[in-house]
Amino acid sequence: MPGSEAEILRKKIFDKAYNFTKADEVKEMGLYPYFKPLQATDGNVVRIDGRDVIMAGSNNYLGLTNDPRTVEAAKSVLSLYGTGCTGSRYLNGTLDLHLELEQKLAQFMGKEACVLFSTGYQTNEGSIQTIAGRNDLIFSDRDNHACIVVGTQLSNAKTVRYRHNDMEHLESLLEKADPQAGKVIVTDGVFSMSGVLAKIPELIALARKYEAGLYVDDAHAIGVVGEGGRGSASTFGLLDEVDLVSGTFSKSFASLGGFLVGNSEIIEFVRHHSPAHIFSASMPPANVATVLKALEILQEEPWRLDRLKEISDYMRRELKNMGFNVWSSQTPIIPVVIGEMFDCFTFWKDLFEAGVYCNAVVPPAVPQGQSLIRTSYMATHTDDQLNQILEAFRKVGIKHGIIDTNGHSLAAEPS
Repeated sequence: MPGSEAEILRKKIFDKAYNFTKADEVKEMGLYPYFKPLQATDGNVVRIDGRDVIMAGSNNYLGLTNDPRTVEAAKSVLSLYGTGCTGSRYLNGTLDLHLELEQKLAQFMGKEACVLFSTGYQTNEGSIQTIAGRNDLIFSDRDNHACIVVGTQLSNAKTVRYRHNDMEHLESLLEKADPQAGKVIVTDGVFSMSGVLAKIPELIALARKYEAGLYVDDAHAIGVVGEGGRGSASTFGLLDEVDLVSGTFSKSFASLGGFLVGNSEIIEFVRHHSPAHIFSASMPPANVATVLKALEILQEEPWRLDRLKEISDYMRRELKNMGFNVWSSQTPIIPVVIGEMFDCFTFWKDLFEAGVYCNAVVPPAVPQGQSLIRTSYMATHTDDQLNQILEAFRKVGIKHGIIDTNGHSLAAEPS
């Protein structure tokens, strides 16, 4: 007997899943670079498939995920608070640790107030949809992170996307906008694929001119760039001029969660209206304690930021000198453009075999023909490790015809 109508409909809705074969095809070729399980790690070196490789693809910018002090901080609160909060901040999930962290982050960022979220993704998704409502306008950079895109989609506001870091295009859109509408400009502070800083001074000028709010996602900037690690606007001495700054704890702060800082009235509104805040279980105590300790270390050990910049400048310069295209990176995120997707997967595998773990990034995360190896660096990388990474790139780059032995690029420009 043929299946029931319900079974037929169910099959139809899942057709897209059954028809998705690309991942299996890449796995069969031995080139699949994703979901690699780490069997052990000390931060700089990870064990994968029973081999130790240098990690050059982590967002652990300050190198604190395995620091004995952050590990001990996480352990120290377990006997007092247990392993989880089992509820949202709105109800039974608020600890005194949450309030302490919110107060210290607001103070660190020079803002009136702070609200925590359970992940960095939820921070932007939940804040943007709450701030921008019906009859409002969102102006969003085309290269913004996916969580910003989802936040704009979930809001009742109209979203207009401007060309990446193109201030002339943004102004032309602002000029056409209803002057009576509420407006907010939303941008990454550091763009996660290119390592490029947003044009904060120009964004502030446009926000003032057109009476728009300015929301900056500094997930890859806080604890990375700026005065004392205070992020992209701080790099220009303009942190006071940005209305709202979001950040994450899954990178420099060695944990999990996120936060938004700004004017106290705005933060209270988000705290009481954001679904992502109200209906999600709060950050577990060990995660909060880890962030508190990481924030303390960041302020007590500024050498980490200095070392991170030194490493970033060195690796960017040396990769360029070899002939690699690293776009216009300004941060520890340094992309190495390879070209076509399968060439990128093969390049990634050869790097891994040479003892270096990076991230293969392919469309739609980057434009067609510009698949890349995304490298990122930590303050704790040693000089020897950095030079091993460079040597691996040199050998694999020559093998694949991306560069030659004289430091010239051999890659064709994308059509």
